[in-house]
Amino acid sequence: MIKQFNVTTIGTPFSVYIKNNITYSPQLHKVEGEPENIEKFFKDLRKDKKISNVEIEGNNLFLIEVQKKKKVTASIFSTLGPKIIFVKPVFVDKEGYEYWEVASWEKEILAKFIEGIIKEVSREVEVLKLEQTKLKDIYFSHLMPNLTVNQSLAIRLAFERGYYLWPRKTSLGKLAKEAKISIPTFREHLKKAEEKLMPNLISQVKP
Repeated sequence: MIKQFNVTTIGTPFSVYIKNNITYSPQLHKVEGEPENIEKFFKDLRKDKKISNVEIEGNNLFLIEVQKKKKVTASIFSTLGPKIIFVKPVFVDKEGYEYWEVASWEKEILAKFIEGIIKEVSREVEVLKLEQTKLKDIYFSHLMPNLTVNQSLAIRLAFERGYYLWPRKTSLGKLAKEAKISIPTFREHLKKAEEKLMPNLISQVKP
């Protein structure tokens, strides 16, 4: 579905629970892409019978994925979920590939979790890296500033095109042209996005 609408998502899954042989998976996502593509994605999502409790505010999305089975067995999420820490939010690219960074206090738990994902979810799983990390590298979930669609598009485009690299790989003029708006308008969207994001970024910087 993601690939069909040319959007990306970054989200956080919550605890999975089973009730009356139905598995419920609550999730919170932030959808990125062209406004018209996001709107089409949301419209199509509402038609999906496996999705319930859809709430949309801007490009923020809450949903519950529902799986009905005649006989529900203990899934990998319900058995090992409480022992798994999502180091960062789950990212889904425009091709539909999901990127998970998970951790646990025992390597064996991670191994069983990976085996369970391959068995229950998808056989197309690739482990990019398995290593011991420090406690400070674990993501702590918190509410992000509510950017407008234009602000979100501006700062994402600037980041993807290398505007924040040194030396810079692009200019405001090129970014504004790609966004099909004037330079002053693009600059204003980018400035407001930076003003909203900067306090959160600074608060995460450790001395």
